[in-house]
Amino acid sequence: MTNLQNKASEKPANAEEQAAFGQKDFSAPLCLEKPAPALDVAINFTRPGAQELYLELGGKPFPLAATPFSAGMDLRACLEKVPISIGPGERLAVGCGFGIQIKSPGWAAFVYSRSGLGAREGLVVAQGVGLIDPDYTGEILIYLLNTSKHERPLSLGERVAQLVFQPFARPVWQEVQSFCPTERGTGAFGHSGI
Repeated sequence: MTNLQNKASEKPANAEEQAAFGQKDFSAPLCLEKPAPALDVAINFTRPGAQELYLELGGKPFPLAATPFSAGMDLRACLEKVPISIGPGERLAVGCGFGIQIKSPGWAAFVYSRSGLGAREGLVVAQGVGLIDPDYTGEILIYLLNTSKHERPLSLGERVAQLVFQPFARPVWQEVQSFCPTERGTGAFGHSGI
């Protein structure tokens, strides 16, 4: 065993050793210190009454995160006719009542399923994740898929998905004849034995 392997298996004795060893003190509870940075996003409500659907969260008529550290903002069903339902295995396009325009380059919006709605009710974003490109300015549509064996009614203003803003980068392609060697190499699914 090398000195580095020996050192890696040892636990630092005090805070100074932990800092020198590059470890954090995990004996204290992990606390979040500050929320995510702000991102300038223009919003345009596209359907009558849509803005009012978002009013209850924090008293502001915009989609807001439920807590200071929530990554997603709930998207609500802005339905033209009610009642409406999605049968087992069926898909339905549901408008959220607004479009967006991100004001910073290198950012896009993503529509994810609400975990509780998918786990309990079987209602998920049909394509897995919806991508809202930064140059798309129309109404955000959510394609919902009912994965349950029961018809699922939808109500006006129901929280049906969540919107998350994430950075992206554009590749600068460089064609090569081979890649730098790695421990994994071309090992695909199941390569770790799990």
